[in-house]
Amino acid sequence: MAANPQTALSGLARALIQHGRLSEADALACAPNASGSTNGFLLEVAQRGLLAPRDVARFAAETFGYPQLDLAAVDRSTLPRDAVDRKLMSKHQVVALGRRQNRLLLAVADPSNMRVLDEIRFQTGLQVDLVVVEADKLAKLAEALSESTEQTLKDLTGDEFDMDLLQQEAPGEQAAAEDSSNEVDDAPVVKFIQKVLIDAINEGASDIHFEPYEKYYRIRVRTDGVLREIAQPPLVLKEKIAARIKVISRLDISEKRVPQDGRMKLVLSKSKAIDFRVSTLPTLYGEKIVMRILDPSSAMLGVDALGYEPEQKKALLDAVQRPYGMILVTGPTGSGKTVSLYTCLNILNKAGVNISTAEDPAEINLPGVNQVNVNDKAGLTFAAALRAFLRQDPDVIMVGEIRDLETAEISVKAAQTGHLVLSTLHTNDAPTTLERLKNMGVAPFNIASSVIMITAQRLARRLCSCKKPADIPIEALLEAGFSEEDLDGSWQPYAPNGCERCKGSGYKGRVGIYQVMPISEDIAHIIMTNGNSMDIAAQAQREGIRDLRQSGLLKVRQGVTSLEEVLASTNE
Repeated sequence: MAANPQTALSGLARALIQHGRLSEADALACAPNASGSTNGFLLEVAQRGLLAPRDVARFAAETFGYPQLDLAAVDRSTLPRDAVDRKLMSKHQVVALGRRQNRLLLAVADPSNMRVLDEIRFQTGLQVDLVVVEADKLAKLAEALSESTEQTLKDLTGDEFDMDLLQQEAPGEQAAAEDSSNEVDDAPVVKFIQKVLIDAINEGASDIHFEPYEKYYRIRVRTDGVLREIAQPPLVLKEKIAARIKVISRLDISEKRVPQDGRMKLVLSKSKAIDFRVSTLPTLYGEKIVMRILDPSSAMLGVDALGYEPEQKKALLDAVQRPYGMILVTGPTGSGKTVSLYTCLNILNKAGVNISTAEDPAEINLPGVNQVNVNDKAGLTFAAALRAFLRQDPDVIMVGEIRDLETAEISVKAAQTGHLVLSTLHTNDAPTTLERLKNMGVAPFNIASSVIMITAQRLARRLCSCKKPADIPIEALLEAGFSEEDLDGSWQPYAPNGCERCKGSGYKGRVGIYQVMPISEDIAHIIMTNGNSMDIAAQAQREGIRDLRQSGLLKVRQGVTSLEEVLASTNE
């Protein structure tokens, strides 16, 4: 006896028939047993054109309770390309949209095809979360990503870039590593690395992270202080990528048990080259490599581009033009201290001025400045470099960081004997910097007579031009630090919105938030009488010096950044 045709239909098919969306004959033709296709029922319906892909997606999302997404809003550059094998991606019409820890966000047109989902779970070893998308858009995206992934492994950059763009920091030592480089001279890997570096530079990134894990390998870039994944190369390439980077950076490719540091250079044109500081770290599943992008042009931006308010800029320039004394820049790692110092050095860098710097390591190459990398193992410490500088007839000395009493005392001595000294310290704000020097053992008299200015700084993300007005309760504004007089209705706070230019983040670039504190006679008196940082901060307020929070709130009033950014970067 023949089976009742209706019994061969799934619940999905019967639902579509009952709603008048599909005829029984078409439903039977799309059933997997009848069609012989490996597609799920809904994908077969969409591919045969029996229902518009938009209607199929809406029906699937409502029936299975999954969210629906328009793929037109997805930025392809942010997708994890190799989270799903490209053969599976093309065969089953699925695309990975994102990954967080052990969960994979997957775009599908037919969530009823459980066999496909089981296969992907098995292949990736991850839990799968689904979003429903339109079948035609999904097919185009899967095809584009599949072609892009294959192209990446074969010839990512085409003939656009020269294979010799990547150079060792010291070309004269290239021959020493030539034998090693032959082992990893794999053209696709070389071009892949070059494209990652060039894309990161074009994006304005500060760091690139190459990170191996047990089941995948990812590359992330830090842009405007935020890390973002840009690629997931095949896991089998992790050794070749690491070896190639280590060869160009003059590191020992046979040593994988201890961290190593090196440098490399990317030559973009005859007049443009970017240096990279390279750090390797052995992890459980291979070597993690972090590359810091050192762009000399960042020191050429000028003081106007850094975000100083007019009175702060004037105070800074007045201090820089002093013949002697100490200028200290303080803030956490990544707050732009080096760029601020080099901006000052660039102002002072003239034919009649002898400038020497001691750094660990020198991050920005500035012609006309004598730069020294400290080397503790060889005995070339900050203190030793400073002593040598004092015998080199200097006008300006820059110390990368004051870490100990010996360095602090020599820096103070240099500032007191007719030299302008610039340096950094890791403290929270300007007043605590003076207390930090005292706690290190520097005599209060020496602090008061040598330090002429302290600048504390943070970096906040700058709002993109797509910003939108923010509706912030008055209570929240008052709690953040605004006074009632500030809330006079003459200004409007803004919030991030998101567009193609800022890749949906709502922010583009960063701006400095500063506390610029010249050492007045009253502040010097507080130091001499063993006052603490709270006494100094109170006097600075009386002198009209904004603290970091107040400077940040001024940027909010100007519409430069958001209140959330200021609260995060000036957390008190």
